[in-house]
Amino acid sequence: MTNTIAASLGLLIAALLLADYALNDFGASLFLAARLVDLIHTLAFWR
Repeated sequence: MTNTIAASLGLLIAALLLADYALNDFGASLFLAARLVDLIHTLAFWR
């Protein structure tokens, strides 16, 4: 991964988080974080 691609992805993620904050008060981010925690718990159980 080049520096240009890494910086572009970082800016894209930051812009999406900013848009989620402005439009949804971090609702989508919190939902995705909760689902990720559930997935990690499920994978840990099957390990």
